[in-house]
Amino acid sequence: MRWLAALLGVGLALPSYAARMPAAVEAVQWPEAMREQLERIDAAYPGDLGVYVQDLDSGATLSYRGAETWYLASGIKVFIAVAVMRRVDEGGLRLDSRVALEEGDYVDGAGPTALAAPGTRITVRTLLERMLVLSDNTASDALLRVVGLDRVDAVAHGLAFMPHGRVTRLADVRRLAYGGFHPGAAALTGKDLLVLRKTSDEQARIALLSKLLGVPASEFALHDIDDAFEAYYATGYNSAPLVDYANLWRSLAEGRALPPASTTTLLDILGRVETGAKRIRAGLPRGVAFAHKTGTQLARTCDSGLVTVAGVPRSKRLVVVACTRGDPSLVRSERVLRDVGAALAGSGALAHVTGIQGDPR
Repeated sequence: MRWLAALLGVGLALPSYAARMPAAVEAVQWPEAMREQLERIDAAYPGDLGVYVQDLDSGATLSYRGAETWYLASGIKVFIAVAVMRRVDEGGLRLDSRVALEEGDYVDGAGPTALAAPGTRITVRTLLERMLVLSDNTASDALLRVVGLDRVDAVAHGLAFMPHGRVTRLADVRRLAYGGFHPGAAALTGKDLLVLRKTSDEQARIALLSKLLGVPASEFALHDIDDAFEAYYATGYNSAPLVDYANLWRSLAEGRALPPASTTTLLDILGRVETGAKRIRAGLPRGVAFAHKTGTQLARTCDSGLVTVAGVPRSKRLVVVACTRGDPSLVRSERVLRDVGAALAGSGALAHVTGIQGDPR
């Protein structure tokens, strides 16, 4: 629980990076130093990179394409989590309440929930942890059904300023993408989506889609899955400017999104996220806490959250949001997000905390 103490501002002796910061970096304000590093990272990357960082203590910010709209992928699960915790605080739901899985909840992706039979009853807490820690899509859609899309949209509007509040169920992401081939994809069932995901060969998947829809592939409007997903991204669903999405994390950090107990519960779960081990946190120094959520889809990757460096007399906290687009290589995209973490540390943004000592990783 050392990382949770850091997130909540309890002083712990953790590494200091200021003493090892090159004089040239120390002489430059960290946003300028970080921007220079991001420009080099972006120049070597075949896709596009967007980053927004804010120091919650000083208010200093860095926006590198942060005003542009980016696809958040599973980043929207934090909206769902806040909506769930608000429902719990209102008394309409308990974390130990059990939710029976329904046929419409099933969607492909990570996590064990899709392997459970319809009717299986799972606690809200377990679904919440699977949704965030494992990025379990079926758990996400089950929770979204329980709290309602309107509540999730209200979180998106209120905390992330999403222009249209256009959050969708995870299953509908697939239906909308496959809808680029034919509008009949709106009727695909959860079972259909699971079967389609198991078909890795692109042409075989398109042939299977044709069979499931009962429509000859020759009548499809598109004939390439990449094109179908790019058309879906262009709709603006589940997307937001990084500067706006950062407000969600800032609201959580400052206790404006939820009451104290629920804030602690949610940050505890987000601090245990298992996805994205090769992304931002891989570039951060040892001992730095990172409560975060990843997002991954075809040629789109994200990582965002609250970076906390414990120190005396107080901890330093920064919100960091980073996304990539346009590169189908997950390996390259994750490496770029790792480099964003390293750029944050190398810029001196984490160095100005009194009373911490040690070596960076």
